[in-house]
Amino acid sequence: MKCIANGKIILRDGLLEGRAILFDEVIRGFGDVPPQGAEIIDAGGGYVLPGLIDVHCHGFMGWDASHGDLDELRRMSRRAALFGVTSWLPTTMTLDWPVLERCFAAIRAAQIDSLSPEWNGAQVLGCHAEGPFINPKKKGAQAESCIQRPDAEKLCPWADVIRLMTLAPEMDGALECIRAARKMGITLSMGHTDATYDRALAGIGAGVTHATHTFNAMPPLNHREPGVVGAALGDNRVFCELICDTFHVHPALFTMVAKTAGDRLVLITDSIPVAGLPDGPHDQMGATVVVDGMKLRFPDGTIAGSALTLDAAVRNFAKHTGLPIWRAANLASLNPARSIGVDDRKGTLETGKDADIVIADGDFNVRQTYVRGRRVV
Repeated sequence: MKCIANGKIILRDGLLEGRAILFDEVIRGFGDVPPQGAEIIDAGGGYVLPGLIDVHCHGFMGWDASHGDLDELRRMSRRAALFGVTSWLPTTMTLDWPVLERCFAAIRAAQIDSLSPEWNGAQVLGCHAEGPFINPKKKGAQAESCIQRPDAEKLCPWADVIRLMTLAPEMDGALECIRAARKMGITLSMGHTDATYDRALAGIGAGVTHATHTFNAMPPLNHREPGVVGAALGDNRVFCELICDTFHVHPALFTMVAKTAGDRLVLITDSIPVAGLPDGPHDQMGATVVVDGMKLRFPDGTIAGSALTLDAAVRNFAKHTGLPIWRAANLASLNPARSIGVDDRKGTLETGKDADIVIADGDFNVRQTYVRGRRVV
């Protein structure tokens, strides 16, 4: 039995002070005095919070979920844990289908291996397939040549791996694909889409419950045509991703989105393989991406992705909204867990749930990370 004491424990509805959290592989409860024989961990007056969950992360440091390499997935899981991430969805790009299948196979292997004691990092919960059933008009950094017509039959062999899938609901065959994929247990997200408000609502009616990097790679909100943004923010069935690097979305919008989406808001990184590399041009799967601090662009100026870490997303959101840190932390733990249906065992520090626990200092810098009770950082 382990016991974390002397910390401010972040719960779903506030802070708990003056108590200790008891755990082994799962959370066993809270106490005033550490039980005899327990391993006592001093939080140093910092925060004790549920592990962060990144449902949209492609890679960093040159490692890429789209390489289909188990060793790279292991390295990414290890690095993600440094920033408080205890579980994540390796996210693939729009690629040729045989290449995607190799990626799905590697992620399936990582999903299994990450349950073993030898896996020294964040748990892999499955895959986020960002494409290939998207709209070429809003492809962004995706490869147009690999975009395909929505086809649920292709998903059948991988339904145990693909936990989240981004598609464009306006494409021919998309609504049928959404209905079929939903029956397989896949969570559907609308993104890289040019859908009108009505078509977005049709997608939600068919089973879409998620919006990929809200505001980005979709039509802007318009008072006469609310589009995907209006549909996602206005419908209580939809969780809304947000990249809080202050570059993809202006921080002035953070408060508005928090008030509108509420407990449906999900912070993500959308980190890409060149994240963490030195400033300057870098190759990413045959394309040049220019790194300029937190800004990642193609030579023509198109945003290529993010260099954000999830702990920084929480800090940014709290800073620019004035919300208490426990509320901001929920956006990167409880809400993503709810969005992909794993909140029965992830996302909060509640008795019986997996002991995915992070200790951070007063400035929300990660000091220790525990995955299912094992310290990995």
